[in-house]
Amino acid sequence: MRKVLSNEHLSPEAAKAIASYHASVVDEVANAVTQNKVVVVGMSANPFVKKACKALEKKNITYKYLGYGGYLSKWKERLAIKLWSGWPTYPQVFINGKLIGGAMDLKKLIAEGKI
Repeated sequence: MRKVLSNEHLSPEAAKAIASYHASVVDEVANAVTQNKVVVVGMSANPFVKKACKALEKKNITYKYLGYGGYLSKWKERLAIKLWSGWPTYPQVFINGKLIGGAMDLKKLIAEGKI
């Protein structure tokens, strides 16, 4: 498991800032993950996001897409999602409530018949 700074090493002010950093965006993603079998979180102009969506569409797999800006916009919102999930890139693909990774991870699972 990845290392995360423990709460005992955070001041109350820092803990509050971390917890509230674009909390509405994080809540939106977390709710989508619990309410949908497949969720793709992405951004515009990213070719890997498009590849993930096309792979799902090719297999007629219904999914929820949440897009947050492009390379020059909404980067803070995307940063909050990365901090929450621990995944460093986009897309972030969730299946049955679990983060499976990105586009290449999704394609591998599809090729193996696991989705």
